[in-house]
This record gives sequence, C-alpha cells and structure tokens, in this order.
Amino acid sequence: MDGVNDIRLTFDQVPDLYERIRPGYPDELFDLLFEGLAPKPAILEVGPGTGQATAGLIARGAEVTAIELGPRLAAALEDKFRQTTALRVVNASFETAEVPTSHFDAVFSATAYHWIEPSQRLKRPHQLLKPAGVLAIMDLIQVESASDRGYFDRVQVIYNAFGASRDESSAQTYETAVPSIAEELRGSSLFVDIEVHRVPWDQTYTSAEYRDLLLTYSGTQMMPLQPRNELVTQLVSVIDNEFDGQITRPLVATLTLARAGS
Repeated sequence: MDGVNDIRLTFDQVPDLYERIRPGYPDELFDLLFEGLAPKPAILEVGPGTGQATAGLIARGAEVTAIELGPRLAAALEDKFRQTTALRVVNASFETAEVPTSHFDAVFSATAYHWIEPSQRLKRPHQLLKPAGVLAIMDLIQVESASDRGYFDRVQVIYNAFGASRDESSAQTYETAVPSIAEELRGSSLFVDIEVHRVPWDQTYTSAEYRDLLLTYSGTQMMPLQPRNELVTQLVSVIDNEFDGQITRPLVATLTLARAGS
C-alpha cells in the first residue's frame, strides 16, 4: 500500500489536529509490557503518529525505532522528541522499512496495526524480533455502555443518510472486547503465550473537541469536503442540542502480548 494513493496517508493531512485531540493510553498497560522486557529494550514502534504512545516507551527507558509512513507525522514526531536521543524516526511503511532483522526486544503498535498488510502482520515482526521477542499491540475499542447516554445510537441515522460508517464499533463490552490481532495470533504458529489485558478508558469530549476528533478519522478525511463538513456539523449539532454540549466515548484500552516462537 505504498504510494500517494495509500489510504493510510489520510492521517498525514492533519498532524497538528492529531497531536491535539487523539487520546493517550493507560500507564498500567505500559507497565505490563515492560514487566516482560529487559532494561533499556530495543523497541520498534509501528505507526506512531505524533507519539501518543511513544512517550510512554521512552519514559520507561526504551530505545525506540519508530516507523511512520506519513512524512508530516514523521516530522512532527521528530520535532516533539527532539530533546531525546532515545528515538529514531524512519519515514517508511512497516512492510518495506530497512531495519535490522532478529534485532528488537519488542515490536509495538498503538491503534495502528490494523492498517498493516494482513500477510505481514505476523510474518514481518517475527523476522524483526529477537528469539522470544514480544509483539505488543495496543488498541482502543469502542464498547457498548450507558456512559454514552445513547449518543451513538442516536446518530446512526445521520451516518446512514450520508452512506458513511462510524470508525468505531460498539458491539463489545468492557469485559468481552477482543482485538482482532488476538484472533490472528491464536491462529498462527509464529507466536506463543498470547495474552489480552483490558483497561476501561472512557474519553469525554465537548462538541468542539469531538469535531476535531472526527476530522482525524480516516473515513471522515476520505469524504469529499462538502458532505464531510455537513456530516460533522450534524453530528456535533446533536451534541450541542440534545446532549448538553458534551459526550463520552466509551472505550476499553487493550494490550495484546505474544512471544515469537522458534
């Protein structure tokens, strides 16, 4: 999926917005990851964006090689962490980036790994990891919860009117959410010792903040300008007029861990 038509480059259009509005991840999940790693591990991060998770890796002593496809996002990431020597940014796709094999203690990704070519999601990290190295994938999964006060059911009719689909799925719960990568790992012989950890991670937004969040979604960015603006305006109008100007997005943050098999 390299090239100017790569759908993943939609995120590269709004680096400042992405940095301002995209949520981070629970410290608890980073602590769980690092419990199984040696001090100062070499970590390859896939799709870091503007570094919402990168900071958590560096703060715990990791030497991070970050593979970011978007040139604007890569530049923003380098600028954000310009004071540290613990980060190397590579502007390339994960599938083709020139990085050493059998070198990394962990291959890590946060809310980006579903964009990797399916044929490379397990094969590629297995090549790059040291023996028994860790594949660690964080996801934010929207779940079914009364904390949204019915907002997402309410606006489904708006999405339907625009022939659009929500970027999030609410079919799962805090207790049952299973990221798709876990199922892939369980069906593969390349990785063993698969674990899924969950932390409730609801995020609350004002209508203006939620507008910004919507504009960082790939599905929204790919729409033509006029219908995109109309869709976002209608979604935000419901928040202002029916939900007192604020909504909560019910989320569970998951960490899927697996070790490279022989």
